[in-house]
Formats: sequence, structure tokens, C-alpha cells
Amino acid sequence: MSLASRLTLLSVASAMFMQSIDSTALSTALPTLARAFATDPIHLKLCLTAYIMALAVFVPASAWAADRFGARRVFMAAMGIFLLGSVLCAWSRNLEQLVAFRIVQGAGGAMMAPVGRIMVVGSYPREHLIKAMVWMTTPGLLGPILGPPLSGFILSIADWPWIFYINVPIGILGMLAVWRFVPKVVQPHPGRFDVWGYVMAASAICAAMVGAESVGVHMLPVWGQILVWAFALAVGWAYMRHAKHTDRPVLDLTLLKVATYRANQTGGTLLRMSLGAFPFLLPLLLQGGLGWTPLQAGLLTMSIAVGSMSARLGAQFVLRRFGFRNTLMFTAVACGLVVSTTGFFRSDTPIAVMVAVLAVGGFLRSNHLTCASTLAFADIPDASVSQASSLSSVLQQVAQALGITLAGLTLRLSQVMGASHGLASLAPENFVLPFAVVGFASLSATAVYWALPPDAGANMQGRRRR
Repeated sequence: MSLASRLTLLSVASAMFMQSIDSTALSTALPTLARAFATDPIHLKLCLTAYIMALAVFVPASAWAADRFGARRVFMAAMGIFLLGSVLCAWSRNLEQLVAFRIVQGAGGAMMAPVGRIMVVGSYPREHLIKAMVWMTTPGLLGPILGPPLSGFILSIADWPWIFYINVPIGILGMLAVWRFVPKVVQPHPGRFDVWGYVMAASAICAAMVGAESVGVHMLPVWGQILVWAFALAVGWAYMRHAKHTDRPVLDLTLLKVATYRANQTGGTLLRMSLGAFPFLLPLLLQGGLGWTPLQAGLLTMSIAVGSMSARLGAQFVLRRFGFRNTLMFTAVACGLVVSTTGFFRSDTPIAVMVAVLAVGGFLRSNHLTCASTLAFADIPDASVSQASSLSSVLQQVAQALGITLAGLTLRLSQVMGASHGLASLAPENFVLPFAVVGFASLSATAVYWALPPDAGANMQGRRRR
């Protein structure tokens, strides 16, 4: 791979780095924000799910916008919107304002990952795509390494708004790098935007996520929840009928007929639920349950990212040695067991054991997601890459939001059961059930990958199918 190619990949990856710094720093700061806004820590999951909901809503327009206005131009505009949202978040004075401005952040973030993936997938032949994906995603893994301890350090010397201000210099440098190193790519005119389809898809996504978020927290009365879910199902059904009769729907559901792509979107969704839930549950366990400081919790959380980074070094070897199907099945089972084990962390658990569990979990999740994300494009035609990237991004965000919602619901249930035994609301024992449920979701993805043919993705490993 040439120096120019690597600079292009690293420039695109600067956006992923900024997003991962932001998300991991905010997760570490959740208990601090709960005290600042005088609210229940579980309610702070709205800050996470609001951002993810914005991602899911705006991502469907990313493929069309990238093809219509140019991927580089859209990418840089998205980074600018993300920076604006970051500054507004720092100016928030209550939970409602923070949630609203996180939506602004999400509007920018929605375009960054899928448009970046479009630029990379469209620029490299399939046999080189694994290496390109590794180069593009590796800088983003530095965010989870630097974000938690940086957030903990900032919270120990300054107020919480500074966890958002740190995005500004990172984003400005990233925009300059994209402008300097990423070439312009001219795509054919994508035609008219599917406005009616977008409105239906976005409405269905919003309604489904609001319905999921309201379960168990009394955000809506029961009749209100029923209406929201009925609306989501009706509009979703209407969109599916609309997509069948539209030449270029905003979300092309026919791509799910491709077996390798479908496996990533179903099995990957189950594992990504833990990816969303873990950053929400772990800081609450460490800071609320075990009484650690944000800096202590952030330093421990680094071990997850260190494990993820180490997985990148051998990702290509693992796939060539064991194949996509075997790698996905093994990592799905192992991830489920490791996630469940985290719920048994206690004050007397040796730090070395905690570090080992989290590092192994990061290693396994990184291998799984690299494998699944790459396999998703194994059999996708070049003309459908943009559509496949958009649909994949939407489902990823929905999965993470569902994971956070599931974690919050099971934590609340565990608190209610624990209260009858005299346990505090964030007692360590209350975290066993949430981690176990999320871990089971990861483990259940094995059934999806079992159905794949043994040589799935062979064309991306430089081998012929049997």
C-alpha cells in the first residue's frame, strides 16, 4: 500500500477517532453528569440513545448526498456539524438541552462513518479491502484508549464541558487532513432523492427507538407506548411496500437477500447490542457500584481498547487461517461469556483480573466486528456499495441503541429486585443481570453464522470458493 493511500485512509479515520474520543469520554462522565444535572444516572442513557437515534435517522441520506455532492465535500461538512454540536453540548445547562445538542452532533456523525466507508470501499479492490479496513479503523481505536483516561483527567481538574471542547482541535486538524490528502471522486448523478421513502424510514426508526426507550422508565403512559409502536410498525410496513416499487429507495432492503450481507446485519446486530450497552453499564458499575473515581475508571477502561488494538495486528492472519465463518462463531460465543463475566466485578476483584477480562473482551469484539464488517461487502456489487453502507450503518446504530435500552431496562429491573433485599440502587450485585442478558445476546449470534457456508468470503481472502 502506497504512502498516499495510507494518508488517505488515516485522514478519513480522523473522523472515527474524533467520534470514538467523544463517545468514550462521555460514557466515563455519565455519573458526573448525573450529579451535575441532579438526575438518576440511568436517565443519562438518553444522551447516548439520542445521539444514536440521530445517526440512524440521518445515515439513510448519506449515500445519496455523497454521490450527489461528492464524498469529500459531504465528509468535511459532516465534521463541521459534529464540531458545532460538540460546542453546543458544552454550553448545555440541563439534561434536555444536552440531549437536543447531542442530536445535532449525531446529524454530523451520521455522515462521517458511512461516507468514509464509501470512499474506502469504492477505492480498493476486494482482495485488498481487509488491509484497507484495518488501516482505516485502527486510528478510531485510539479513541477508546485515550478517551476514558482523558475524560477522567479532565473531570479531576476541570468541569464536565471540557470533555466536549476537546473535539474542537481534533476535528479542525482532521478537516485539514481530509482537504489535503483525500482526492475528489466524481460519481454519476444518483438521480432524485427518495424524499417520501426517507420520511417514512426516518419516522419508523424514530418511533421504534422512542418506543424502546420508553419501556420501563414511564416516559410515556402504556397507551402512548402502544400507539408509538403501532405507528412504527405501520410506517415500517408502508416503507417496505414503497421500496419494492422504487428504483433507488433510500434504504435498499433487497440487499438483505445476499447471504453474507444478511449474516452481518443479523448476527452483527446481536453483538453490537453489547457494544452499545457496555460503555453505559461499565462506568456505572465502576463509579457508582465500586466507588471509583472517573480517572480510575477511565484508566481501567483503556484495557478494552488495548485489546482491540492488538487484534488489528493479526486480523488478516486469523481470517486466512480460520475463515470468516469459524472466526465469527468462536468470537460470538467468547464475547458473550466475557461480557457476562464483567457483571461479577467486585471491590475485592484483583485489578489484574479486571484488566485481563476487559482486554480479552476488546480483542474478541474487535476481531468479530472487523470480520463481520468486511464480510458484509464480499458479494455486494460495486454499484450497490453506497446503499449497502447506508443500510449497514442504520442497523448498526439501531442495534447499539437497543443495547443501551436493554441494559437500562434490565438494570432498573435488577434494582427493583435488589431493593427488596436492601441493596442500594447501584450496588454491584445489581449489575449481574444486565451484563448476563447483554452477553447472551452476543452468544446467540452463533446461530446466524452457523448457517453460512464454510467458504463464505473466500473471494476477500485471496482464495477461490470451492
